[in-house]
Amino acid sequence: MRKSYIKTVLSAVLMGTLFSCHDLDVPVTSELTPDVFPTDASQFISAAGPAYVALRGNISVEFFHLQTLSTDEAIFPAKGGNWYNGAEFKDLHLHSWTKDHSTVTGNWTWLSTIIGTVNQSLSILETNMPDGTTKKQSLAELKMVRALAYFWMMDSFGNVPIITTYGDYSAHPNVKRAEVFTFIETEIKAALPDLSTVMDITTYGRPTQYMAQALLAKMYLNAEVYTGTARYADCIAACDAIISSGKFSLEPAASYLQMFYPNNGPQMKEFIFAIPFDATASNTFPFRATNLHSRYDIPRGLVAKYKMPFTPDAAVSTLPEFYQYFNDPNDIRNKEWLTGLQFYDDGTPVTVTTTKKGYDQFYSGSDPSAPFTYQINITPEVTLRQDVASFDVGNDELAWNMGYRNIKFHPDATSLNRNQNNDVPIFRYSDAILMKAEAIQRGGAPTLGATALSLVNSIRTARQATAFTAVTLESIYEERAREFASEMWHRNDMIRYGKFENKWGYKTNSDVTRRIFPIPNSALLLNPALVQNPGY
Repeated sequence: MRKSYIKTVLSAVLMGTLFSCHDLDVPVTSELTPDVFPTDASQFISAAGPAYVALRGNISVEFFHLQTLSTDEAIFPAKGGNWYNGAEFKDLHLHSWTKDHSTVTGNWTWLSTIIGTVNQSLSILETNMPDGTTKKQSLAELKMVRALAYFWMMDSFGNVPIITTYGDYSAHPNVKRAEVFTFIETEIKAALPDLSTVMDITTYGRPTQYMAQALLAKMYLNAEVYTGTARYADCIAACDAIISSGKFSLEPAASYLQMFYPNNGPQMKEFIFAIPFDATASNTFPFRATNLHSRYDIPRGLVAKYKMPFTPDAAVSTLPEFYQYFNDPNDIRNKEWLTGLQFYDDGTPVTVTTTKKGYDQFYSGSDPSAPFTYQINITPEVTLRQDVASFDVGNDELAWNMGYRNIKFHPDATSLNRNQNNDVPIFRYSDAILMKAEAIQRGGAPTLGATALSLVNSIRTARQATAFTAVTLESIYEERAREFASEMWHRNDMIRYGKFENKWGYKTNSDVTRRIFPIPNSALLLNPALVQNPGY
């Protein structure tokens, strides 16, 4: 996302990377303390900056893997030993992760770091920033960043510790999920009045009242999972606060795909809250803070087609069980997928020249080294044809082109490295519409003259899909799969719909304890007050 204003803000944000590692369970130390920093407006921005730097952290790589590879949406097989990574991705697919799983551990640390960073920034600003509207808004925005991190922790790990005071290094026990829910809800409602209602370049990438309402809606839609009590009327009310604001609209088919292009940004009418990315930015936090979607999604033979400055790994594919939802030939959302025979924009076939053995490692003819040219054909099935135990599809051209690829976050030909400029939306207007539709379908009272059917059809019309004549919970689930592919909400949806225990791909584990991840062993060692989640 290349907007000069946003780049200026990011530069100010990155000034804050003097902070060291921030973990819920370990002390947060820095030369920047309430006694010595800050004293002027630019330093106030810098003091808030680390929270936003930390927020970028794992979002488009490790967090994406955690939320997506554990579902039927994607699979990350090894290829001739490449990408086995100690069964890291195999275990996510099979639901066989443990408390030592590196992706699980990394995301606990990342989310804890966001919370610890916000606590420190709040302490600095509360002490030094002059009282007034700007201070109230800055503090409210930071608390919303913390609330989002706590939501992701609650959603992923269930019972987690609540720590809001900078300098409190005592061992805090994890509290019940329902209590965490109440804490987050209270924080959001307290912050709401001080958040901005402006939706333009000046507030882009920062929490607004509408981001707060979207987070509340997401919590209320899942409240029965988190607390045992349904909150569908509250979900509808939060969605209505967004819908009736008049600040958002659905992107038409002509600009739907552009929402995820490298030059996306505050001009997108559906974005309620997005995390900005700049391919030239870096930071000193112990996280990637990069958007690497193309690295994982694009087959290596399509480098020239997408004018990429590196050879991608082509590692992540979808499964037929998920792709089946893309069943309307007119739907614009079909165009975010790479399927079948590949062509350049001018219609010329994309071909690769290798050997017969390089094309198919199991070729048994008399001339395995003979040259062989083929047109890239991305096939739907992902078959562990080399070795099931090591989750390996093989290391030949057939293997590297297995599985349809989602390229919603379109390759960035402007970047000089693997990082992309595509901003990552967290909440979109279409989500508010579909959350409201689902809440109505689950028993909430219709409002503003809308029904579940009319709401879902407003999405389908905008995406050029055929309108439904009736709607069910299942059809709403499938619509959410189509609308939010690669946006890290599918695990959340599957759990709410009771589908997370189903079979897909090579996964057969139906253990319901897998609905939440284990508390990492490293966290248990640092904080002996923590209690492990059931089943681990």
